[in-house]
Amino acid sequence: MKKILTGAVAAIALVGIASPAAAQTNQRHYAGVILGIPYTSTNPGPFGVLANEALLGLGIGTRYTAVADAPSDSEAATPTVTTTFNLTGSVNKDCSFYAGNDANARNIDFGVIGVRTGNNENVNSAFEMVGPAFANIETLTAGCNFNNEVSIAKNNVNGLVNSAAGGYDTDEFQANIPYSVTANWTGVAVNTVTSGTGQSLAVSTSQQNNTIQQGAWRSNMTINFNAPAITNKGLVAGTYAGTTTLTLSAL
Repeated sequence: MKKILTGAVAAIALVGIASPAAAQTNQRHYAGVILGIPYTSTNPGPFGVLANEALLGLGIGTRYTAVADAPSDSEAATPTVTTTFNLTGSVNKDCSFYAGNDANARNIDFGVIGVRTGNNENVNSAFEMVGPAFANIETLTAGCNFNNEVSIAKNNVNGLVNSAAGGYDTDEFQANIPYSVTANWTGVAVNTVTSGTGQSLAVSTSQQNNTIQQGAWRSNMTINFNAPAITNKGLVAGTYAGTTTLTLSAL
């Protein structure tokens, strides 16, 4: 019994656990000798405590207690925390078309549209167009950054029109020059996610406008105007004019 009560070294280990909750220390030990018989009592119940305390009151035995306490977590511990950050931003819809530095760049002049003026021409050929008229336009910057619509529209389905033609025999002359328009670029079909390929939009000599929808695209664009030679009638003298409008609009 002496060894229990008077050990040479007593080492006390202090331990704190910051993960799952663990039971806190609450130890009560009694030891003693009654009528020459040693006894021990570890963590006795209420009646055992009363009995051992009564013996202590009679000067019999000894007691050892160890009580430890610390406040619990402020709220339930979470070994793994997942946080999702929602990142947002916006890009404005835009369409671009470089059409030169001023309005003069968009004035396309065919010059003199040649007709057969020789006095030795057969009457069935007199004043007819010598050959087709054409114009070619290219821009290196065109496109839209969203689903979009490409539209080409003439102001008059009759093409270039002589608005001051005076009087003429409609069986033999006309005062308009029909023309076609064809635009070409690299793009994709609307709502399609794929590599760009050659795209085109044409307005024939008998059409006034045409439209195609596209997905986002950017590339160069060429626009070709072609007025086939009129060989069945002569052209009334004067100025022939018309406008063609190309529109790129995000949907």
